[in-house]
Amino acid sequence: MRRVCVFVGSRANYTSIKTVMRELKVRPDIELITVVGASALLSRYGRVVDYIESDGFKIDHRIHMIVEGETLSTMTQSTGFGLIGMARILEEEKPDFLVVVGDRFEIAAAAIAGAYMNIPVAHTMGGEVTGTIDESIRHAVTKLSHVHFPANQESAERIIRMGERKETVFNVGCPRIDLVSEIISGPPLSEEDFQGYRGVGVEIDWTEPFLLVLQHPVTTEYGSGRQQVTETLAALERLGMPTIMLWPNVDAGSEDIAKGIRTFREQNAPDWLELFVNLPHEAYLKLMASTACLIGNSSSAIREGAFIGTPAVNIGSRQRYRQRGQNILDVEYGRDEIAAAIARQIENGHYERETIYGDGNAAEKIADVLGKVDVDIQKWLAY
Repeated sequence: MRRVCVFVGSRANYTSIKTVMRELKVRPDIELITVVGASALLSRYGRVVDYIESDGFKIDHRIHMIVEGETLSTMTQSTGFGLIGMARILEEEKPDFLVVVGDRFEIAAAAIAGAYMNIPVAHTMGGEVTGTIDESIRHAVTKLSHVHFPANQESAERIIRMGERKETVFNVGCPRIDLVSEIISGPPLSEEDFQGYRGVGVEIDWTEPFLLVLQHPVTTEYGSGRQQVTETLAALERLGMPTIMLWPNVDAGSEDIAKGIRTFREQNAPDWLELFVNLPHEAYLKLMASTACLIGNSSSAIREGAFIGTPAVNIGSRQRYRQRGQNILDVEYGRDEIAAAIARQIENGHYERETIYGDGNAAEKIADVLGKVDVDIQKWLAY
């Protein structure tokens, strides 16, 4: 039996690997080991660990690694604590594979630990380009990894050009699309989806046209987050349309964005804004399927948004070079430009589905590979 360790460090991490974990859990030839750390353990970021447990997964290990402050220095220190914690866990468990997701600092810690300890690392969502520090982490994790599960052909080809052997690269699609396919084909958005998760501010009637906003800090533009989100909020104020907004992630600069949101609420008392610390992914996807426009800089607008056909306004540089569909309208950090783009997307309405990031069957393909692939921990010349 193969022992596969999956590391989850954030809400985005979990939604990107949930279907794979579910598939691994039911395979008779695979033992799933679940490690949860970073912001996924913190109440201020919605305690994603509770969702993981409620979905029926046993948490085998927890790593408390986040240093408070959300600065460049604390993010670096958190990476160090994550590396120490993962080394201890991997030494104890000695899994056959370590599965890591995407491009965040806690993922770098896990991948370094696995590579140094001669544990084959399997990496999902590699090979994509964005231009920010996330891209640097993503490519670094690719070179630390031994099996690659990119979300599209363009990314697969980039990984091979980086020197990885084509026999180790499997273009399977993005597991997040698996969830999208399931959820949007099920029951529509209802009050039950918000059970216990009402936000702060005015309670938005999602049966009427509304906007959805998710804006994260850009670590390579550290110190600008407050000004950036203020421009977004000013554009939304101008439109005055009912808006649901989620809190940013834990990256350096998160507190700047949070301060910008709090100050705006105190000074303007908007009667159109409801804020959520977190939402179950099912509710978020249903909101994406219902919203008149998704605004911010989350990759969900590009990945899930293309599959759903959600009109989206992508702000700034965080997703600048990521492959995108027709549903995305890119703008810079100016209230006039943002407001005009939102109005344009509302007028356009929903787009046709695009399967840039998969067709909804990634989890089964990934589990199949992890169950049978033979990996040489030594990287042989591929170029």
